[in-house]
Amino acid sequence: MDRTMNAGPDLTTLATAVGDATRIRMLELLMEGRALVAKELAFGTGVSPATATAHLQRLEQARLVRATRQGRNKVFRIATPTVARMVEALMTVAVRGPRVSVTPEPLRAARYCYDHLAGRLGMGITDALLRAGHLALRKRAFALTPSGEAWFQDFGIDLAPVREQRRRFAHRCLDWSERRDHLAGALGAALAARVFSLGWVERQPDSRGLIVTPGGQRGIKRHFGAL
Repeated sequence: MDRTMNAGPDLTTLATAVGDATRIRMLELLMEGRALVAKELAFGTGVSPATATAHLQRLEQARLVRATRQGRNKVFRIATPTVARMVEALMTVAVRGPRVSVTPEPLRAARYCYDHLAGRLGMGITDALLRAGHLALRKRAFALTPSGEAWFQDFGIDLAPVREQRRRFAHRCLDWSERRDHLAGALGAALAARVFSLGWVERQPDSRGLIVTPGGQRGIKRHFGAL
């Protein structure tokens, strides 16, 4: 029998790529949504630059990260939103049951999940949009309602280019610390970018965690209520 007839997804290669502590830590660091150079990833994982480069080559070969040039630097980022969802799903499995309680409080409060808001901040905003009827639950996604169309436009988000992106529009992403779905996809990324541009949140140094600024506390309360 031709074994290629039964060929499916190459899970073995994928498992080999992520089944190393250094490489999975690199993916976790890249989930901040920023592009990092090999030296930064080496420092973050506690390995030499040469070892980091070898690990990054494995991740590139598995199409889990992609490299681009920024001036004289070669920078790395998560390859696709699908890869980001995979990493987030692994985190969800890793904190099953009582281990959720050991999640660092700053990450539970507010963080980036690749390019959208997560933690209690992301959940609170998602819940507020659902309560207001701007979002509706669907089986695997959120639906943007007519009132939601108007709300996002009034909030300063042009929905036309958001819809043109080659990715899920309003994906439901399971939050690994809150154990419920928050808004992800192109719409979630646009919302996070808008909140950041308003100066409502700032990045914590060397972390996915976010700090809500005093202006952000006022703006979030005004637009979403007490979270």
